[in-house]
Parts: sequence; C-alpha cells; structure tokens
Amino acid sequence: MKYIVDLSAERVEVELAGGRAVVDGADAEARLVEVAGTPVRLVTIGDRVHRVIARRTGERGAYTLWVDGWRYDAEALDERRRAIRDLSAARAEAGGPAPLVAPMPGLIVRIGVAVGDEVAAGQSIVVMEAMKMENELRTTSAGRVTRINAEVGSTVDRGAVVVELG
Repeated sequence: MKYIVDLSAERVEVELAGGRAVVDGADAEARLVEVAGTPVRLVTIGDRVHRVIARRTGERGAYTLWVDGWRYDAEALDERRRAIRDLSAARAEAGGPAPLVAPMPGLIVRIGVAVGDEVAAGQSIVVMEAMKMENELRTTSAGRVTRINAEVGSTVDRGAVVVELG
C-alpha cells in the first residue's frame, strides 16, 4: 500500500509491502512490534530501532507521533485520498492568514517571532508546555505577524489566539 505522508512541513511517499518499506525511493526491511500493555511500538527500519507512540487526532489520517521522545504532527493518506484532499484545498478560497491558536491550556515557553516578522506556512513560532511536554506551535499559512497576545512565562487557555497574522 502506498501512502503520502505530511510530516511537519515535509511530504514523503511511503510504500509498505511484505515486511519492506520504501520511503522516497529508499528501500529497507521494516518491522513493527507492539509492547504489551503499553501504547509503545518498536519500529525497526533497516538496522535502526525507534520507540514510537501514535495517537489519532481530529481528521482522518491525522496523528500525533512521539518518536524517540520527539513530537511530530503527521497526516498519512493513501494516494487516492491525498489527491482528493489536495484538489479540495486547491479549490477552497483563501481566507487570509490564520491566527496561531493554543490547542490546549499551557505555559508559553518561547516565542520565536516579533511583530512585523514574515512567517512561512508550517513555521514553528511558539513553544508551549502542556502536561510536562513542550509542544511547537506552527503556522498553517504564511503571513506577517501583526500582534502577539502572550508573553514568555504566561499561561494561555485552549483556543486562545496567541499570535495574529495579517
């Protein structure tokens, strides 16, 4: 089965068949082993072993992954669904840059932009701590920072607009 995977701001093609994985043309033996009684899976690709925890998020194919302690947001769709989603997105009218909204309550640890900065879609601009984990908040669209509604050390509620773009 062939999947198109968006991982942060990068898109890769992954094909899985018969204990093998081909990732953007690189072929390797692949194996997945669940650790009984835990959400942990050990993923072996070639001679490297990774500790992975995967949680489904809102939309179909969307996951939050913790790989060897690092958090990633990923969307994995088969070729057909990816083509449909891409066509739908291309037809949707642009509504302007979307503000950066806190996905959960937390503490602002780092703000990597200032008012007037240009940001790219998918750029990490704020780091917040929630449930003892640091989470990077990334923009969904490009734009210019018009306002910052939080400061380092402040707490925010879920749904709070942290950074406004114009």
